[in-house]
Amino acid sequence: MNKILELVKKYPALSIVLGFQLFRFILLPFMGLMPQDAYYHFYGENFSWCYFDHPGMIGYLLRIFTLTFGKTVFVVKLTDFVITSLTLLSFYKLAECFLSKEKLNIAMILIASTFFISILSFNSTPDVPLLLFWTLSVLFLYRAIFENKKASWIYAGLAMGLAFDSKYTALLLPIGLILFLLFSPNYRKLLISPWLIFSLCIAVFMTYPVWYWNYENEFASFLFQSSERASNMSELKFKPKNFFGALGHQLLLLLPILFSAFLIFTFKYTKRFFTKFKLPSCKILFLLAFFIPTFLGFLSLTPIYWVKLNWLMPSYITGIIITSIFISEKWVNRQVIFSIVIHLLVCVEILFYVVPIKSDDTWVGWKELANEIELIQQEHPNTFVFADDGYKTTAALNFYMEDKVFARNIIGLHALHYNYLGDDFKTLNGKNAIFVDSDKRFKNDDKRGHIFPLVNPYFERCTELEPIIISKNGRKVRKFWVYFCENYKAKP
Repeated sequence: MNKILELVKKYPALSIVLGFQLFRFILLPFMGLMPQDAYYHFYGENFSWCYFDHPGMIGYLLRIFTLTFGKTVFVVKLTDFVITSLTLLSFYKLAECFLSKEKLNIAMILIASTFFISILSFNSTPDVPLLLFWTLSVLFLYRAIFENKKASWIYAGLAMGLAFDSKYTALLLPIGLILFLLFSPNYRKLLISPWLIFSLCIAVFMTYPVWYWNYENEFASFLFQSSERASNMSELKFKPKNFFGALGHQLLLLLPILFSAFLIFTFKYTKRFFTKFKLPSCKILFLLAFFIPTFLGFLSLTPIYWVKLNWLMPSYITGIIITSIFISEKWVNRQVIFSIVIHLLVCVEILFYVVPIKSDDTWVGWKELANEIELIQQEHPNTFVFADDGYKTTAALNFYMEDKVFARNIIGLHALHYNYLGDDFKTLNGKNAIFVDSDKRFKNDDKRGHIFPLVNPYFERCTELEPIIISKNGRKVRKFWVYFCENYKAKP
């Protein structure tokens, strides 16, 4: 114990970083399955070069881990934790290029104490591998540009390609690179460098699987992520709820001190540029090139569009390094204290579920639901199961149940990548089904009294069964409506 205390005194920053990571690791076994975990695990179990809503990197990683260590919720969470820990290590190597030892310690404390690192460590999303490959991309680009290491152009190309294979947001990496070279007089000549072109060609080559799948499927994924969102933005209506909701999410992910620091230096550098036409030093400009387009770009959309909480995450990497340059130790200490309080509250919520979440985005109840559905199937033999939502209930049940669970495309609605599995629903003609529908707001134990109207045309008769009520720690926390549907018709 004395040796541990001596090490803590000698390396306080390292102790804080390891303390946060140890806390997250200890919580892993207590975290239940999130629907996102189940859905991206489904990616891995149904291999494809790309998927309707995202590229497949998170699915591939989950598949590798579950094949190696077994299909359990803990292994799924362990995948996220390990990849995010590698992101922290990569961040350390990147921050080391810009900061003194004292400032480097501050940067590591700031990033380790954020709530967004906790989310990435607990919940499977495409952002988990994206943040790793984004950080590696920026690191190798730094070495290629500032240290003139030719091989780093190759590694940067590989990393940028793998980042795009994780999430389309990675397109902002080459955009940031080009912007930096355009605005940097000292390095503008690299725009015509064969090494830059070679690096970008490698990146494009690494993204070939994504392009191939989109070509084979009428560019469905690209259209979903671009044209659909663009059409929603075209309304140009100010939506205060979206704006303040996005700000609230960012305050939670970064915590108020760090988020405020981001706003301060963003205002400072943009004001200096537009009023005095003055650019910062080359290294700060480099960091800003991978921060401003993502952070300010997405933040500027919040008044008219619902910007998801994870879209800004890649900007945090270089944003935290910039913050570390000018933030005082006093504010860093306050950030850590605030973070400890937030993480302890989260710990209480995970262990005791003090505040039930009125949404399907919860880690509670999915295994119990699967067990109850299997009991209902025993009472109604030779039935298939389907759920009516985008992916959540279907994905969670598929994780826990042996028989395949179908999505809302059973009744003619689009169901994200479930539409691209090649299922022939005619083989289900004449079969009976169990239909599951989540009561997200859960106010009582009563039956619903009716069924989703689009279900009826696909069956001869639908009978509502007793709802499934999920309890935790003696409290009723979730409710699912259940229906027995007879004689399925693939074409009503």
